[in-house]
Amino acid sequence: MPTPPSAVLATRNSAFAEMVRRGLNLRQKQLDPSFFYDALGSALFDAITRLPEYTITRAELTLLQTHGPAILAPFPEPIELIELGPGNGEKLSTLVEHAPGATVHLIDVSAAALRAAALTIERACDVRPTTFIGTFQDGLRELPRRSRRRLVLFLGSNLGNFAPAEAQEFLRSIHASLAPGDALLLGADLVKSDSVLLAAYDDPLGVTAAFNKNILVRMNRELGANFDLAAFDHRAIWNAAASRIEMHLVSLIDQRVAIPALELTVPFAAGETIWTESSHKYREAALRQLVEGAGFQEHAAWVHDEHRFSESLFFA
Repeated sequence: MPTPPSAVLATRNSAFAEMVRRGLNLRQKQLDPSFFYDALGSALFDAITRLPEYTITRAELTLLQTHGPAILAPFPEPIELIELGPGNGEKLSTLVEHAPGATVHLIDVSAAALRAAALTIERACDVRPTTFIGTFQDGLRELPRRSRRRLVLFLGSNLGNFAPAEAQEFLRSIHASLAPGDALLLGADLVKSDSVLLAAYDDPLGVTAAFNKNILVRMNRELGANFDLAAFDHRAIWNAAASRIEMHLVSLIDQRVAIPALELTVPFAAGETIWTESSHKYREAALRQLVEGAGFQEHAAWVHDEHRFSESLFFA
């Protein structure tokens, strides 16, 4: 039986508090980016995907629109489509159009994102998705008994939020939920020029900065913290050695921040950062090796050459 939404919300609030306590006590302070996506965070991320500097969403939509029939060709109809972190639902809608009779399941930690995605898919495709609020692994475990072949979609650059070892472990958990003949459709951002990467994560309108700072707003609202947003700055860094963009919040002054709900006061030195997100970028061979190391076998891959984004189909 699915977990009641109220219980999920209580668990998420508790998990948020524990994540903050643990992360802000580390030598390099850090926060889990999955907690970016409250209602405001989800809306800000949707705005990011529309920025000219952020090409990931447009590149992926082009690949799905162009190659949708080829992606679905190996599967008998009807099929179960399961998207992990569906965003606003626009990308999945392009595939549902080519999958008559498909059953659609959406899994996300953000109730707001799930509502938006389900509405988009219902309006565009006349299909009513089932939704699960929670972690991707919990959602996969909660899926109803299967009656069809399954295609799990993990799109955008979401895999890049995991460190390589964590990414492979996560992919193994997806593989364990699938049966022979099921598959994974994986979107991944590829390595490109430093200037293009940095522009995508530090846009001139400041939307990404607002998205990053929203985690401070959430701590103020939910934990009673007294973060002064003007005392922190957004910083994006390209770490070439680790092949990742890092997002940080930089303390502009020496300060102490109280978090009453945790009975915690956190000192910050001027220049000290909270590491809020990583977005790993891949080379095609390394990506294939990573996913196949989790038990999958690549069937086909499509690459947007201009914006250096790949869409790959792997069978379990």
